[in-house]
Amino acid sequence: MSPTGSLPGKLLIVEDDEGLRTMLSSALQMRGYEVTEADSRKSALAAVQTDSEIKVMIVDLGLPPATHCTDEGIALIQNIQQLDSASKIIVLTGQDEESAALAAIREGAFDFLAKPAMLENLLRSLERAFLFVRQEHTMANDGMTRLQINARIADGLKAVREDAEEKLVRQVLRDTDFNVYKSAARLGIKRESIYYFLKKFGIQRDPD
Repeated sequence: MSPTGSLPGKLLIVEDDEGLRTMLSSALQMRGYEVTEADSRKSALAAVQTDSEIKVMIVDLGLPPATHCTDEGIALIQNIQQLDSASKIIVLTGQDEESAALAAIREGAFDFLAKPAMLENLLRSLERAFLFVRQEHTMANDGMTRLQINARIADGLKAVREDAEEKLVRQVLRDTDFNVYKSAARLGIKRESIYYFLKKFGIQRDPD
């Protein structure tokens, strides 16, 4: 089990730095995640095409043969989105490369982390990604489409993430008739987190 209590899952790490890739893989496996590794766009695409259960990926933008720019990483995101638009891609980027991260988000990336990424931040991002995967799967089974995010990219990445979180929480609360316990169980989080989101986004139950 992951430290937050949510269900672990299967993920792909795409990172050409073998030392960093191995360290991340080991740390995440210790927390219950099943990890597949890739060191290039080619090997990453082979992995996702071989295993359809991989829905969450951590992708370094600087991949060979163009490790000093983001071309390969962006191309990989485009390729993955063409294969499965429901995939959640967490981008790894340099400290001063927000423009590159924004470009990745435009192509469909789910989140971004600055290198060197703290494990705690990575775990939170993974929890959120798997939360969306589970919820969208439930919605699809109920005949609903994916959550649509309304925040404009120009407003920045924080706005995109917060809009996504708010949409998801509101949807689940509606589905459970505003039952905090059921909503927390469906999202795989503690009920205290539901109260936090209620306050953060000013969510109130609609009057009957």
